Amino acid sequence: MTTQDFNTTFSVDQTSNAVFNAINNVRGWWSENIEGDTDQLNDEFIYQVKDLHKCTMKLIEIIPDKKVVWLVLDNYFNFTEDKTEWTNTTIEFEISEKENMTQVHFTHWGLVPEYECYNICFDAWSSYINNSLRSLIVTGKGQPNPKEDVIV
Repeated sequence: MTTQDFNTTFSVDQTSNAVFNAINNVRGWWSENIEGDTDQLNDEFIYQVKDLHKCTMKLIEIIPDKKVVWLVLDNYFNFTEDKTEWTNTTIEFEISEKENMTQVHFTHWGLVPEYECYNICFDAWSSYINNSLRSLIVTGKGQPNPKEDVIV
């Protein structure tokens, strides 16, 4: 099945438990600026980069070593006409075993080419997932956005 929603997949030698733990370590691969808890059902956290992007995520599904799903409760971009493009979309991490490897399939349901932010978000998610998250899983060190003082 093909989807227009942004998605990407990679495989690693690590266990599904190591992958699951890395996904939930959002500060280790996305941003050191994350505020809130990121690993239990119904946890809510805020991601913010200066005045460019701010969103609130809620963990709506967690199946240990198999799946993590976030709901975007609210979102703001300062570079789009529609400041709330991500609002009510979902972000899903599926973990599976394939050919003696652990596979991560990431989908941002609702992030489609019609969105103003699609190209920027495509590049950003591609880097965070395929580089930073993958690196955190494989080496124990990701490349998250560094800690910064954020003006709210």
